[in-house]
Amino acid sequence: MSFFAGLVIGVAVGIGLIVVFVRSENARSVRRSALAETIAALARMTVEDSKKLLAPEYYPSWGLIVMFNFQLTWLNAHLTKIWPYVDEAASELIKANVEPILEQYRPMVLSSLSFSKFTLGTVAPQFTGVSIIEGGGEGITMELEMNWDGNPSIILDIKTRLGVGLPVQVKNIAFTGVFRLIFKPLVPEFPCFGAVSFSLRHKKKMDFTLKVVGGDISAIPGVADALEVWKYFLCSFTIRDAVEDSITWPVRKVIPILPGDYSDLELKPVGTLEVKLVQAQGLTNKDIIGKSDPFAELYIRPLHNRMKTSKVINNDLNPIWNEHFEFVVEDISTQHLTVKIYDDEGLQAAELLGCAQVQLNQLVPGKVKDVWIKLVKDLDLQRDNKDRGKVHLELLYCPYGMENGFMNPFTSNFTMTSLEKILKSGDTENGDLASKKRTVIIRGVLSVTVISAEDLPPTDLLGKSDPFVVLTMKKTGMKNSTRVVNENLNPVWNQTFDFVVEDGLHDMLVVEVYDHDTFGKDYMGRCILTLTRVILEGEYKDCFPLDGAKSGKLYLNLKWMPQPIYRDS
Repeated sequence: MSFFAGLVIGVAVGIGLIVVFVRSENARSVRRSALAETIAALARMTVEDSKKLLAPEYYPSWGLIVMFNFQLTWLNAHLTKIWPYVDEAASELIKANVEPILEQYRPMVLSSLSFSKFTLGTVAPQFTGVSIIEGGGEGITMELEMNWDGNPSIILDIKTRLGVGLPVQVKNIAFTGVFRLIFKPLVPEFPCFGAVSFSLRHKKKMDFTLKVVGGDISAIPGVADALEVWKYFLCSFTIRDAVEDSITWPVRKVIPILPGDYSDLELKPVGTLEVKLVQAQGLTNKDIIGKSDPFAELYIRPLHNRMKTSKVINNDLNPIWNEHFEFVVEDISTQHLTVKIYDDEGLQAAELLGCAQVQLNQLVPGKVKDVWIKLVKDLDLQRDNKDRGKVHLELLYCPYGMENGFMNPFTSNFTMTSLEKILKSGDTENGDLASKKRTVIIRGVLSVTVISAEDLPPTDLLGKSDPFVVLTMKKTGMKNSTRVVNENLNPVWNQTFDFVVEDGLHDMLVVEVYDHDTFGKDYMGRCILTLTRVILEGEYKDCFPLDGAKSGKLYLNLKWMPQPIYRDS
């Protein structure tokens, strides 16, 4: 549980204290006491009692009326009044839960990292928005937008392995985010829900300042730069990972209200996402000399141990990676895949070239989705008029327990050879072989029929071209070429070529179109195809636009005849 998890619990405790405060005020007034008695009587109502008061058409299907029509100003005003009590209760709770997380993410250069003082200050959080989402009779979801410009008094005791101690004050916290509360399951007895789950649905802003206790940090020679580095690390890694790992959606904390088993409300993986990072085109050049050296970072949840990084392609604005990654999916309805492409700067920080997102609820389970996504500068921007290039992905969502004959090609249960069974069981003299990662190898024959092309760009002075097609398997370098069709921008070939493929999931077919000249050939365009789709479907026919050409598309028919095996690598 992170800092903000404790804060939510503290606010929840504060709301409870508000009720106590209001009821104590009511005790001083006869009118308010009578009102309190009425409310108590309503609380003791049974389902049948409530049905006597309301007509059936006004009675909710889950058995009890939920009345949630309070004003945020009222809530914020009372939270401010009782904030000193919330601060006292929540500070101890937060300190006890945050210190283990800080220890978990503590850098190796430090020997210890703990709090010597922790209070939340005198400024209470303010709720700035609320929305209610009814979950079709199964539950009710409430989202609260919270803004906190706090003045806490938090002192970190930082000790290095050299024995140097540095007390650092954390102050001027600025946080804006949306917390989600889920009241589920709805039950026909007070308080009408069995448990409440809470989570940080969206973190909009999180910032703070660090200062050495006893003076301005800039007054200590050499410490300012070191502490700024530590601040960056703390902001970007420690706090971000702690918050993301413990409370950020789809992670949620479940608090039972009524006795029962609520394990189904806890976070559970629901499937895997297979991602093939194929290529990118038209990337921005950030280098003064030469071209950018792009690499990609992919993730569903921005935790360091869950992020995937591609290899660096040097001096190329149209890199081809053809790399496969696998991610755990925990909530297909709300999660998305994020792709960020950077320019590698060696020892310096990499520079962002562009980013993109894919909503996972757009994927059909068991069906490969081949997408080109436009890169933008910032994922929060609605529009980005600058052309930053595009990235080519293949996506395959595989739910756990999926039936109907679907088989994930990356983890297929193909029959292994006797040698591979021995390696898998560990019955070898070299025990390291059994511990190596198993790699799925799918071997077979790829049959490609080059059918025709349309609207090819003219390359001759008379507005014609003499096109032919070259097909190349990228991994093995095997090539085949069609015949030349003279003076035709819409040629028809209908030629079929067979390729023996040793590693279908990690190979690519490069199809290039050239114009035949007497003294050579002129490049017209190309398309790059992975073999994932044809391995899954067995055979398909499609039209492919020519990359790098002003116009033109190519009609191909691909067929796969598999000979699958496993091997360990």
